Amino acid sequence: MEVVINRRVRRRRRLVRLFFRLLLLSLVLAAGSAVALLSYTKMQGPPPLNVAQTTIFYGVDNSPIGQHHQGENRHWVSLSAIDSDVIDATISIEDRRFYRHLGFDVNRIGGAVVANLRAGSMAQGASTLTQQYARNLYLSHDKTWKRKWNELLYALRLEMNYDKDQILEGYLNTVYYGHGAYGIEAAARHYFGKSANNLTLAEASMLSGIPKGPSYYSPLFDLERAKQRQAVVLQSMVTNGVLNQVEADEAHAEPLDFVYDELESPSTVGPYFQDAVERILAEDVGIDPALFEAGGLKVYTTLDPKMQKEAEYWVEREMPDTNLQTALVAMDPRTGDVKALVGGKDYVESPFNRAIQSRRQPGSSFKPFLYYAALENGYTPASTLLSEPTTFQVDDGRDRWTPSNFNDNYANDFITLLQAMAFSDNIYAVKTHLYLGTDKAGELAQRVGVESPLGTRPSLALGTSNVGIAELARAYSAFANGGKKVEPRFIRKVVDADGDVLYESEPELLQVLDPKLAYITTDLMKGMFDPYLNAHTSVTGRSVAHLINRPVAGKSGSTDWDSWMVGYTPQLVTSVWVGYDSELKLNHATEGQHAKNIWANFTEHALKDQPALDFPKPEGIVEVKMNPANGLLATEDCPTHRVTYFVEGTEPTQECPKPAANGEEVEAIDEDSHEKERFIDRFFKWFGH
Repeated sequence: MEVVINRRVRRRRRLVRLFFRLLLLSLVLAAGSAVALLSYTKMQGPPPLNVAQTTIFYGVDNSPIGQHHQGENRHWVSLSAIDSDVIDATISIEDRRFYRHLGFDVNRIGGAVVANLRAGSMAQGASTLTQQYARNLYLSHDKTWKRKWNELLYALRLEMNYDKDQILEGYLNTVYYGHGAYGIEAAARHYFGKSANNLTLAEASMLSGIPKGPSYYSPLFDLERAKQRQAVVLQSMVTNGVLNQVEADEAHAEPLDFVYDELESPSTVGPYFQDAVERILAEDVGIDPALFEAGGLKVYTTLDPKMQKEAEYWVEREMPDTNLQTALVAMDPRTGDVKALVGGKDYVESPFNRAIQSRRQPGSSFKPFLYYAALENGYTPASTLLSEPTTFQVDDGRDRWTPSNFNDNYANDFITLLQAMAFSDNIYAVKTHLYLGTDKAGELAQRVGVESPLGTRPSLALGTSNVGIAELARAYSAFANGGKKVEPRFIRKVVDADGDVLYESEPELLQVLDPKLAYITTDLMKGMFDPYLNAHTSVTGRSVAHLINRPVAGKSGSTDWDSWMVGYTPQLVTSVWVGYDSELKLNHATEGQHAKNIWANFTEHALKDQPALDFPKPEGIVEVKMNPANGLLATEDCPTHRVTYFVEGTEPTQECPKPAANGEEVEAIDEDSHEKERFIDRFFKWFGH
């Protein structure tokens, strides 16, 4: 028995000795490998500090319209000239153990490896500042083990040949902070108008959060999201022991004054458009922001460089040298392709993209949605209502509302839908809105692409719910293309540095309107440019009608703060807004024509090389010579007329009566229209004088 026990003890001792020998051998091999690796990286010498590739944007004609650079060394400053809060914030949020590792953090790598193995992907990274610097200089942003290994080698080369302060200095001088600002000095000057050594804690923490996603976390694009990122940075500084909680809270609460100084000169073709493309790539297409910042992509867009230059030219020529702002979006209604986009008067002074991000009251430019809904519910261009000062009882009779026409111009008589559109009569619009039901106009607008919430209040008929400039261009496209809702398209395809297509799109259209009623709505909107319709007041497009030499349709709109013109041809829909960013009201006497003038001149010149097409008439439409004042058929005794279009079977059949023998005017309003007016009076009880 004792012999057996002794054998077991000896066997166990041999195994223990073998284990320790193998462990010692492994440690020697690991140490040797580490020494060899470090020696190798040291012998390789200092790696060259290259910059990343350039991403190029192309217009619809495949000509370059702009570039996006990553790694430009602009305003290089020494580490001693950078505020200590920037250094502390950057290290805290990006790499807390920066001064204690050799280019890679074993603890972070171990945690990331475990997490990625569990997830079955490379979703989680563990890159140090040195690795990020190496990746931006030498590598792609592919999430592969091979790339991570190469990143480690380059990081070791940097660590073996440069000291920590040199690496940190290089990182802070080459990292991209958005809007063309490369390096912390350029970023400090651009965002806050000061040098990097004069930043406050609040400013330093805001800037330090941007490199994670320059387009996504830019405070100029989305201040709320940037403030959330700033809070993360400040909290990481608290965790890292360089701040206390009180200091962090005070810095987060401190107001920031952005000055937009020292912006890198943007491309001369569509800087606002290119910003929109960058955001779409990150937020909608799903291109990794890191991949985009690494560069080397070819982004083929829908922008027409010639149209864009025309848009920028007419904005510059028309807009006064004041704080008055504007935005323009031009879209091909047949495809949804955005052909031109202006987000403000001057991109350098204000990169805020009003064309995409602003929401303003459209005023009467909302009425086409209301009147299409009316056509769906039994109206025709000949339908008449009484235009006179009117007080409406709203909110189930609990309130009274007295809207007015522009300059208090009323027919004090019945007018047709054709005239109501051409004159932009508010009384006709409100009566129609209430008669149809206050949900109809909003439902129609959303059907054709308006995504902003609209509500159902009575004043919606007069455009009191905020919408976007691009939204109206998209929504009007359905009138221009025969009733199809379009998806706005900015990007045709994206190709990476290896020639692989990362993303490609095709036009998306969906039939949502009756082509016949869309055509009639377009014909009604032609009326705003037809001086033959002038009566108790003039058509709203009289001031620009002489500038257009092709078939066009459209609708203007105004509020105390906004001026709009949205119009179209079969090839191009253009939405133009003019107003102040603040709550300052417009002086319509001096500032009310800018939107119309920009729209008319741009439309005429942008299409100068294209044929003057008319809108195709669908089957089932008939034309009649209609007296525009009363909606009846013109005759030899009542010759005043305009050729007007109707769905077959709904056209007027009653002729204008002969003039009275004594020369007095004979009332010639369709009895059915009178009955409709009386029905509204009786049923809704909304009218009172």
